[in-house]
Amino acid sequence: MTPYLLVNAKMEGVNVPPQHVENGKIVLNIATGAVGSLSLGNDCIEFSARFGGMPMEVVIPVSAVMAIYARENGQGMMFNENDNGGGDETLPNSSRATPSRSHLKVIK
Repeated sequence: MTPYLLVNAKMEGVNVPPQHVENGKIVLNIATGAVGSLSLGNDCIEFSARFGGMPMEVVIPVSAVMAIYARENGQGMMFNENDNGGGDETLPNSSRATPSRSHLKVIK
């Protein structure tokens, strides 16, 4: 699969080729054959790529990533602007459902 990033190019800290930005957004192919020196950090995604034959260092703050998806089938994940990338959220103890007894049975 070919990973594509949909990026909000208007966010602070984004360094992408402005000639490829449409409606404040850009789609970037981050497959290993398309980019060099790919670095996926907690705060930032960085890589080198060529756009129209011109080399460029691309910098994308993680907060600017709107989606990641596969080119071939469009499956992937969209992100909200207010997502903080904190990972799995846990529910407070009071909102967790506790089963009264197990649904498993012992078979002899």
